[in-house]
Amino acid sequence: MDALETLFTRRSIRKYTEQPVADADVETMLRAAMLAPSANNRQPWQFIVVRERERLKAVAGMHPYGEMAAQAQLAIIVCGEAAEPGYWIQDCAAATENLLLAARALGIGSVWCGLHPREERKTPFKECFNIPDGIEPFAMVVLGYPAQPFSEAGKRVQPAKIHRERW
Repeated sequence: MDALETLFTRRSIRKYTEQPVADADVETMLRAAMLAPSANNRQPWQFIVVRERERLKAVAGMHPYGEMAAQAQLAIIVCGEAAEPGYWIQDCAAATENLLLAARALGIGSVWCGLHPREERKTPFKECFNIPDGIEPFAMVVLGYPAQPFSEAGKRVQPAKIHRERW
């Protein structure tokens, strides 16, 4: 699959089969995430890979839109080193997008569930995963082989939002 097809057919997938995601594919997705650009090459991201069924059920209940995690094969919690000021939020967003695109290229469905900046979402994740001070949970990416089709996401393209030379 070429890069543009990956981009044009990536969408949130919330229904998954029972097919396990291979460790090699998880490593490929994490590698892609860590190849994201970051300000001053700080690479402030950290990742928690969640495969245990009981933990997946737990995180499904910790996020108001994360119920699909209970049936998923895994979730990856993207965290950022927020102890010093900087661009950790943008950096973690870029890493998360790379993770989503790598999943799509591998035929794996994914959905991005935001955690930061909502304290009521971040706190349960900090507690459940013993996340240390100075590290902030940024997003939960739920992953699995899709039980629904990938489709062209072109309907979201809105030419009226494009401005040339000035507003």
